[in-house]
Amino acid sequence: MTVIAQLAEFVVQANAAALPAAEQKLQQHHVFDTVVAAAAGAPTMEAKSLAALLGARTTPEIVGQRAAAIRLSEVDDIHLPSCTTPSAAAVATALSLAVLAMRFDPIEIASAIWAGTELMTRLGAAVRGPEILYRGVWPSCFAAPMATAATAARLRGFDMGQTADALSLALMLSTRGTGRPHGAPSGRWMMFAVAVASGLRAAEAVQAGYRGDPALLDGNAFEDSWGFALDRDHLAATSHTHSIYPALSLKPFCSAKQSIAAVEALRAILASGVAPGSIAAVTVRVPPAYAGMISTKAQDAVRTTTLVSVARQLALLAHDPARLYDVDRSAPVTDQAIRSFEAKVTIVAELSLAQHYPSQWPAEVEVSGTDGSTRSERVIAALGDPGRPLGDTALDDKAHRLLDHLIGRARADELIGIARRGLVDAAACRALAGTFVQCFPIIA
Repeated sequence: MTVIAQLAEFVVQANAAALPAAEQKLQQHHVFDTVVAAAAGAPTMEAKSLAALLGARTTPEIVGQRAAAIRLSEVDDIHLPSCTTPSAAAVATALSLAVLAMRFDPIEIASAIWAGTELMTRLGAAVRGPEILYRGVWPSCFAAPMATAATAARLRGFDMGQTADALSLALMLSTRGTGRPHGAPSGRWMMFAVAVASGLRAAEAVQAGYRGDPALLDGNAFEDSWGFALDRDHLAATSHTHSIYPALSLKPFCSAKQSIAAVEALRAILASGVAPGSIAAVTVRVPPAYAGMISTKAQDAVRTTTLVSVARQLALLAHDPARLYDVDRSAPVTDQAIRSFEAKVTIVAELSLAQHYPSQWPAEVEVSGTDGSTRSERVIAALGDPGRPLGDTALDDKAHRLLDHLIGRARADELIGIARRGLVDAAACRALAGTFVQCFPIIA
């Protein structure tokens, strides 16, 4: 059996109801969190720009735009060992197609989401996502077409042959490199939207009679075409009784994941009694892989930089922590205390922390006081990582912090209730999918 055929077999046979109860609960957390991310991401200026570009056209473009709005929120989930963000693609695809077909079987929807999530993370890990990211290949964008095709194939009832064709066609549409787009709105989100749309196009092509290449991942064809190695054994080692969900991370606030451990470390230091005004200097030590990335200087006019810059994130925590939940980031920073704190931050590539990467993305923060004192804190597993999961109460709190100022507390409570129950039965799935779609008004 070819590698593609093995993946197709998993997609066709995946049954989320057969997963352990704890893993089903985790999946519900991730679906809930993704719908919250959609509600927070859709109103941003970048999402509105993308909707104007793509949102009023065909189904693949509409679904791609929705997935990208989740992804650009930077509050969606992430799988650290693969460096992929799976739920943005899988949940957006499943809920959008459920509404389109008016079919709301909770087991089928959950199984389709699991299939897409599993394939995105497995493909990202199989190509060593955390390594190729810093070579100009965005693992989530690379894996999104095949993950989306898997979700769509499952929901549309494809057999193994059709599913294999859809997966292989989708993989052929994966981009090798994404570069590092500059400016605002960021080209990253347009590329992710197109990647998701490509996966749906592949599924549509199969429905129209087109065939793929089931042997695409056998032999050396992958390495010859894409230029990096593929761990076929890991990719094909799917299980029908256990999922990737226990290994996924949830973000506690809006940030590039590479900066979150540092924010958590400074939070612990401040909680110990160190006042922000007494801090003279801050040193952030992280694995060399992402030291350069989080050193990015925040520019108010370029939203992505405010999410990547660890100096900006630490300064917000110290002087305006509510803004860590501001997904839009369109209002410029005018507080001089924030600007001054940013200037105190130095980033150091620390080799000793590399031993934890990429299964964990740690940071150590050391603050020097104006009185000459020092205080340091090291965070290996950040809040939201598998070792420190976010439970129902923490996820509700996160949702309110993200949404109350956008839609009001009463509407946020309503959305939270719908999202929490979304996979219980067909009526709950209908409400969930409808609420999700309503986050994205079509712009003509």
